[in-house]
Amino acid sequence: MPSPRRSMLLIAAAAVFAAAAGIGFFVLGDRHSSPANYWAVVTPPPVSWPAGTRKAPAFTLRDQRGAPVSLRAFRGRTTIVTFLDPLCRNICPLEARILADAIRGLPQARRPTVIAVSVNPRGDTPATFRVDARHWRLTPGWRWAIGSPAQLAAVWRKYDIQVKDATKQLAGVTVGEVEHGDAAYIVDRSGYERGMFLYPFTASDVDHEIRIIDGTT
Repeated sequence: MPSPRRSMLLIAAAAVFAAAAGIGFFVLGDRHSSPANYWAVVTPPPVSWPAGTRKAPAFTLRDQRGAPVSLRAFRGRTTIVTFLDPLCRNICPLEARILADAIRGLPQARRPTVIAVSVNPRGDTPATFRVDARHWRLTPGWRWAIGSPAQLAAVWRKYDIQVKDATKQLAGVTVGEVEHGDAAYIVDRSGYERGMFLYPFTASDVDHEIRIIDGTT
């Protein structure tokens, strides 16, 4: 079952962050306003935790190449866990590019791994991942985390990411649409959550927070 405290943090963080930034957006779904103006100053994550206080929920799935991917396998290095729809063509590509840009700005030896847990199993195909890697400008170490709908749903629950699979009519054609939470967690080298970003955020925000966590600022 989802942690009530984690759910309340996600909701409260979204409300506080939206008010502080003067930007209206939904906690759930890819239905946000486009970030036309990025902030000129670094903005910390709306929620952060001291070292050693909040263990990141463990999971094991498969990556886009069929190899096992787990949070435990990256113990010893900073990891970003986020939740994206590989078929999305509005907000998810923007968030992915921001995370990739943040990683490129860090020293090679200290670049974190991004684990993007899919929220849309229909899009989890090699062809889709190849298109995303090219158009979203993903870093070489980017790992998608995929599995059966039940396996993915278990991870969504652990991180309180709500996913709604809906349909809509476009020009008389029924198409699928996935609405989902947009949290991106920074997990430190010991496997503890240290910060949670909610879109919109900038590469500078993520870069700065990782340097603080790694003690390189």
